[in-house]
Amino acid sequence: MVVHMMISEGNDLSLSELPGPLQETLTEELGAIRLVDRDTVAAVATEFVAELEAIGLTAPGTKDAAIMALSDHLSPDLANKLRQELSSVRNGDHWPLIADLPVDRILPIMLNESIEVGAVALSKLPVTKAAEILGKTPGDRARRITFAMSQTADIKPDAVDRIGKALFADYSKPRELAFEKEPPLRLGAILNSSPSDTREDVLEGLGTQSPDFASAVRKAIFTFKDIAQRVKGTDIPGCIRSVDAEAMTIAIAAALASDDAAITTSAEFILENISQRMATQMREDAEERGNVKKADAEKAMNEITKAIRDMVDSGSIALIDPDAGEGDE
Repeated sequence: MVVHMMISEGNDLSLSELPGPLQETLTEELGAIRLVDRDTVAAVATEFVAELEAIGLTAPGTKDAAIMALSDHLSPDLANKLRQELSSVRNGDHWPLIADLPVDRILPIMLNESIEVGAVALSKLPVTKAAEILGKTPGDRARRITFAMSQTADIKPDAVDRIGKALFADYSKPRELAFEKEPPLRLGAILNSSPSDTREDVLEGLGTQSPDFASAVRKAIFTFKDIAQRVKGTDIPGCIRSVDAEAMTIAIAAALASDDAAITTSAEFILENISQRMATQMREDAEERGNVKKADAEKAMNEITKAIRDMVDSGSIALIDPDAGEGDE
């Protein structure tokens, strides 16, 4: 009665998420209802609302649902073992489990598998999820997959089941990675602390061998010359607060005298975004310091950039994306 009342009011119920036998029982019970008097309907609605208000916790309710809820939080070996005990898996159908995977787990199927397998997978997904995944698939590959769907009419059910089993085995588990960060970020972090000559030499070599990787690494690198372009002026006072005064003096002295315009611009940017009194004092200290050895200059500048990167890593500030459009951060 409650389900019929909700459907009559135009509510969209996800009854497909219920176990199959329960859906059958619900259909039989609803078919047995004929006319119900107004007082009975009101009493049922009141009792149902009272039960809802008394609920303090909802759990999966079935072993299959509990396995799916916990699988991402268990050890990979145990999670895989439990997945093999799912009722649908025992019956040979892995597609409902694939359909329950998040989009970011299903999308690699479209990108990594053959066009024909992608067409089968797209055909087995719920319409809304299939549309979302198709929209995230590169245009040319999406067109080839959709064309291949026209050739799936005669595929045998056992072949579809075998494809589902193989895909679930390959894509149901989160990838186990040896490194937490992507390669460009790891190399960028190393080059951030490397001497400038070494950094430029490595980047030049990468640019010859792998331009795309070199571009990603350059984006991950943050050095003193990037300060003016990637740090908000309002964040500068907080960024340099923890930097040793002597290091600040050495860095500013070297930067103001540098032949590299980007380095000088970053020094001026720092001075423009702190108090006038502090900026004047820094300029005077820098002039008194005179010439600075290259090694000392790089060490001092690295202290400043490290302080900025630490604030970025802690979430205190965010760097400006060098590829963002005008007005975007």
